[in-house]
Amino acid sequence: MTETTPQVHEEILAYYSRGEEDARLREGGAPAGRLEFWRTQDVLRRLLPPSPARVLDVGGGSGIHAAWLAEDGYEVDLVDPVPLHVEQASRLPGVTARLGDARDLAAADAAYDVVLLLGPLYHLHERADRIRALAEAHRVVGPGGPVVAATINRFAQLHDLLREERYFEAVHRERTDATLTDGRHRFYEGGLFTRAYFARPDEVITEFGEAGLAVDGQYGVEGAAWLMGGVEDWLDDPERREAVLAASRHIESEPSLLGVSGHLLTVGGRRR
Repeated sequence: MTETTPQVHEEILAYYSRGEEDARLREGGAPAGRLEFWRTQDVLRRLLPPSPARVLDVGGGSGIHAAWLAEDGYEVDLVDPVPLHVEQASRLPGVTARLGDARDLAAADAAYDVVLLLGPLYHLHERADRIRALAEAHRVVGPGGPVVAATINRFAQLHDLLREERYFEAVHRERTDATLTDGRHRFYEGGLFTRAYFARPDEVITEFGEAGLAVDGQYGVEGAAWLMGGVEDWLDDPERREAVLAASRHIESEPSLLGVSGHLLTVGGRRR
């Protein structure tokens, strides 16, 4: 397919052009961000085929995951709609990066062994756009290859603002309660996040199916640990960090707890 100009809402572009996403997930960043990074890495290392394999990192941002995947021996192509992210990712050894839209990938059919969508689905308000992005992932992944998609859970913002005690501020409470009704997080001046869609775990399964993908599993990324007091000190201590990661594995696919996690990973493949 031919390269197309990414269609991204100006609020999303402005938010990520601040360049803060990379720092959020790295060592020294926010505790929840670091936990998200380490747990995503932990789950992916168990889901992906052995290297070398071709990975398409769709919406891969500055290359926070592409970097370690390349170090692990994978051949990584990254696509992102934010020019700053593409510039940052293109500097990484073993990673090629270009501008692109998750809904219209410039890649041949079955060109990759793995397709990751670790950001696009939660910035697409419209269900048709999310299914289209998943269908494109289905198209470019080879037979037997996994498609792994990240979503933000419907109640993540509610949990986060309660944890930070911002829910007691009327403006944040009003906006958060509105998001709970339809999953649509709307951008507003002074807000804590940009335009986004917060999904229920079961609807992700439905959207995978409509895109022709059979779901093999779902994994709560942060589990309940991100909501607990003391998590920052735990993550700063390597021994305690490993204990937190191990504890999270115990509940990562427990259906009754999937929605407690801030982020969810859903993995699927082509229907046989």
